[in-house]
Amino acid sequence: MGFAQLVIGPAGSGKSTYCSGLYQHCETVGRRIHMVNLDPAAEHFSYPVSTDIRELISLDDVMEELGMGPNGGLIYCMEHLEDNLDDWLDEQLENYLDDDYLVFDCPGQIELFTHVPVLRNFVEYLKRKNFTVCAVYLLDSQFVSDVTKYISGCMASLSAMIQLELPHINILSKMDLVSNKKDVEDYLNPEAQVLLSQLNRQMAPRFHKLNKALAELVICSNIVSLPPILMSAPLSCRLMITTW
Repeated sequence: MGFAQLVIGPAGSGKSTYCSGLYQHCETVGRRIHMVNLDPAAEHFSYPVSTDIRELISLDDVMEELGMGPNGGLIYCMEHLEDNLDDWLDEQLENYLDDDYLVFDCPGQIELFTHVPVLRNFVEYLKRKNFTVCAVYLLDSQFVSDVTKYISGCMASLSAMIQLELPHINILSKMDLVSNKKDVEDYLNPEAQVLLSQLNRQMAPRFHKLNKALAELVICSNIVSLPPILMSAPLSCRLMITTW
């Protein structure tokens, strides 16, 4: 039917900013895309939303009516969406043409793309509708400031890759907010032995075998890479588009 991109990543990683920059660039170059909000807690957007989950269910309503907290309420909202894929979302998708490109701005709750099956089932639904789907995982570049945070970010990204089983692009966001670019550059093309040495210096000896396994998984297997982007830069936008 069409093409779809799931924009995922931890809360505050810049997903909505990425979506806004992508939309503005596509408008400039004359390429049409449609922005879909899948975050039931979202309130403000800097891009036009063509389909909004809040028309089906909102986090505020769930918290008020069911007495849930924000985390449990968000999971409830996404499960409600899953229960209504063949009804509500079917009706929404009828508004798009066969070659339209949809960008789904997803919630930042990490459970949704690491072990809770809601987004995985959502991906399977899109595939049944003949969508070609890819995932874009954003990680805040300010988070990648030392080796332990770098490994943690890579493992979270890898977990999402395994869970969703999609063509997957990882990117470092918010590069304009990094005060010392050297802190990030050290992890753009890291060496396994350097990472292992840094990990071993920061952690107790009983973790050395685990550190070795993690360093080899992240670096030697070359499964996870984290190229930096700046969505205000046209070159970064063009690179993201040509990667689709």
